[in-house]
Amino acid sequence: MLNRRHIRIKVMQALYAHYTEGEGDVKKSQEALFFSFDKMYEMYIYLFSLIIEMQGAAIEKIEAGKNKKLPTQEDLHPNTKFVTNRVIRTLVHSKSLKKAADDTGVSWADQKELVKKVFKDLIETEDYKEYMESDERGFDHDREFLLRFFKRHMINVELLHDFFEEKSIFWNDDLDIVSSMTIKTIKTISDGDDDVNLLELWDSSDDEELEFAKNLFVKTLSQGEENEKFIQESTKNWEIERIASLDTILMKMALAEARTFETVPLKVTLNEYIELSKYYSTPKSNGFINGVLDQLFAKLKEDGVIKKIGRGLLQ
Repeated sequence: MLNRRHIRIKVMQALYAHYTEGEGDVKKSQEALFFSFDKMYEMYIYLFSLIIEMQGAAIEKIEAGKNKKLPTQEDLHPNTKFVTNRVIRTLVHSKSLKKAADDTGVSWADQKELVKKVFKDLIETEDYKEYMESDERGFDHDREFLLRFFKRHMINVELLHDFFEEKSIFWNDDLDIVSSMTIKTIKTISDGDDDVNLLELWDSSDDEELEFAKNLFVKTLSQGEENEKFIQESTKNWEIERIASLDTILMKMALAEARTFETVPLKVTLNEYIELSKYYSTPKSNGFINGVLDQLFAKLKEDGVIKKIGRGLLQ
């Protein structure tokens, strides 16, 4: 499930591309925005498929050992704890995961060397070695290991980051939230399950977040000229060209959000865009945006341009 901060990030990226490309076709830009959301789900399936590939690489390693001309005792009697991990076996046999992989076209078939390199790095970690050497058994033990293994190691492999970066420009900022979705899903798997309940990006029973994404994008564009005038009036000592383009986009988004979503507190909106500026814009942007928006919010409330419903939402 997407949170609103990540929705704001994706909208910001789509708007930046739209304005950078000379304010191109709005419909195409909106399609690109929702394509980037779809790519997040694809990444989610890639991460699960990689866990399955890790088990496949472990099986291949065991078979290769048995087929040596002079196999060692360890080759002939391998430790199969990882390949029989109950949670991973549930993933392997999951029909919903297989269908999702088929539907999205997710496959590591052409990345066998990458999978082997990732597996080679992971089996050298202390967490893997401790798990394999432990006499403890059971579903909870297997799940605890997989969660730790995934969080500490799998999602931090540089080769994997490089793969995702080359695979899609939309994945630069998605790994954290998609990894969180993966972790949340693993936690829902119980002993005896024969399938996995995959998460959806959007709640099918409530389209509030989907509408938030659509409206934030559309309203930022439709109110763009008017909100830019508000910004110019509050930055008279600045030439608009001297303001970082991303700062302008963030302030336009903040104003559109404040004016459009009557149940979102102004303080929440202000804090969210200040946080985005800290991460994505210049070192001084957060202070600048804070000052401009704080002043604008106060003025536009007084003028009736910004209206809020509910107790305390003006704060």
